[in-house]
Amino acid sequence: MMAENETGTVMLPPAKTQEPFVHIGFAKAKLTRGRAFVLAILAGAFVALGASFMLMVRADSTLSPSVSLILGGLAFCLGLFLVLVAGAELFTGNCLMLIGALDGRYPMMKMVRKWAVVYAGNAVGALLAVALLLASGFLSMQEGSVGELAYAVALSKASLDPVTAFARGVLCNVLVCLGVWMGSAGKTVCDKLAATILPVVSFVVLGFEHSVANMFFLPLGVAAQSMLGVGAIPLAGMVSNLMFVTLGNIVGGAAVAAAYWFVYGRDVRE
Repeated sequence: MMAENETGTVMLPPAKTQEPFVHIGFAKAKLTRGRAFVLAILAGAFVALGASFMLMVRADSTLSPSVSLILGGLAFCLGLFLVLVAGAELFTGNCLMLIGALDGRYPMMKMVRKWAVVYAGNAVGALLAVALLLASGFLSMQEGSVGELAYAVALSKASLDPVTAFARGVLCNVLVCLGVWMGSAGKTVCDKLAATILPVVSFVVLGFEHSVANMFFLPLGVAAQSMLGVGAIPLAGMVSNLMFVTLGNIVGGAAVAAAYWFVYGRDVRE
């Protein structure tokens, strides 16, 4: 550890990081549906802002592909930073609620119902962000390069086969939940943000799939398709992407939650 006692540590040790997730999960489970839904709308919009920032950066044709990916990943971090610091309910991060459910603090079905409310709210927030960005002329920025990239991103996502989409969803939320876990170990805002950067940048650079981000990318791509007058993005492909990426995100997040609960859960109960 980085210090001998809890008051002097720069960060919480893993066993102590477990404790806040049990209490945070309990607080999330107690949220009324209305409050959870509003906070979920905010989270969906926050992730959409990060995703739009990423598109703007990556649309710059003067950047090399590797630099574009890394800078785009850094830009995408905006969404998770807003969720963590401003406060909001993000479906992918809420998969860590499984820790509290496994610890017996609330029923599994209560957690699942909360996930459903948050998922719906995230979708509403992402769609609201799409509408506002379209009204702002976002797709026409950088001489239309943003719109072209938005279409290409959505088409590639809608073209993924189910197994690939599922696997990328699992890997994405493993990294996202590890980022949230490590961020919770920090004791200052700077500590928390620094801990989340590499996992988030990594999943963007590696091309993994985030269900809430895709709630933004897919409809934005459809809007770009209309503007560009190009081939249609298949609806079946978009539905398949969201379904299998969401399932993958649940499995990835649940794996992180279950692993840490198994290792440290007894310490919390004692």
